[in-house]
Amino acid sequence: RKAASRLEGGREMFHLIKYSVIRKVKNFSMLFWPCMFPLILGTLFYFAFGNISESDFETVQAAFVKENQGDSAFPAFLEEVSKEGTLIHVETMTEKEALQKLEDQKISGIFYGTETPYLKVGKNGLAQSIMQSLLESYLNGKDTLETVADVHPENMEKAVATMSDYRELVENVSAGGRTTNGNMGFFYALVAMACLYGCFVGLGSAMWLQANLSALAARQCISPVHRLKMILTELISSFILHFLNVVILIVYCKYVLQMEFQGSMGEMVLIVMAGCVIGVSMGILVCSIGKFSEGIKIGIMLGISMVTSVLAGLVDVQIKYAVDRALPLVNKLNPAAVISDAFYCINVYDDSVRFRNDILILFIMCGVILAVSFLVVRRERYDSI
Repeated sequence: RKAASRLEGGREMFHLIKYSVIRKVKNFSMLFWPCMFPLILGTLFYFAFGNISESDFETVQAAFVKENQGDSAFPAFLEEVSKEGTLIHVETMTEKEALQKLEDQKISGIFYGTETPYLKVGKNGLAQSIMQSLLESYLNGKDTLETVADVHPENMEKAVATMSDYRELVENVSAGGRTTNGNMGFFYALVAMACLYGCFVGLGSAMWLQANLSALAARQCISPVHRLKMILTELISSFILHFLNVVILIVYCKYVLQMEFQGSMGEMVLIVMAGCVIGVSMGILVCSIGKFSEGIKIGIMLGISMVTSVLAGLVDVQIKYAVDRALPLVNKLNPAAVISDAFYCINVYDDSVRFRNDILILFIMCGVILAVSFLVVRRERYDSI
């Protein structure tokens, strides 16, 4: 008899969840803001700067001024390193032409082929640093060959062959060893925003649970369904629906837009699970407290989700770094920033310890917000319906 009762209760729970999901899907605001809006925004991000990588590098333009009594090997060195034309392009010209182009910023610097070659630049920057590195590489190699010639002349041929094997001076990698598009921070913040947009789904659940908010909720509250079962049904159905929303966003960004979500899908799903619970619970909590109008509560939720997302780098990824440096505690308490940071950990940094800390913080947030929202909704009582 107990087994049959449990089976019947399970069937009832399943049907309640099923029809709750159907009801939410038919609600345009629940479908558009948590699901469609992040997809639209992600597409706009892609067309705006999705293919622009901060790691893209323009060939350095330089000039070479030859001297009569200069180093005869230096021009051959410059010709060798500029052969591919991807790192640096060196053009031989007179000093007058070179100085004019340097003043017009058409070149980044001038190599002088004197007995001891030297470099002249107009300003400091990445291009100038690369040119200085090339010059230092040549001078160090020249000193090495002269030393070998004096001490071990029999190894001269081997040393020349080794020094002739020029390698790329610049390799674009992330701090964790993974090459990444510098604009991916916008997409990680977008996923965080999408998770927090679960507050709109949570709003619909709260509206369905509280008799003082809508006529349909009043009818629901006088039904014979146990109060606890109604609350669990709404929480589960809201989470399932919104979890699917965010998973669709990640799949769309990863496989359709071909963005660099390099982490395992399992780890990303774990982050999204926690983020969705936080978003849905936040919506239920905000809608359940106070006697504000629905419009004001929507404004509060929108303000919270957007401010936290902006601090996580949705508008400018440098904002997140600035907050991390100036007020690190703020981003530790900001769920959007923690979600974004967790995506950085698995897609860029490859930092398992930091990832575990982020996941722990997210699930603590889940527990606190979920418990408070559950208690607030459960304790609602009405003198009459």
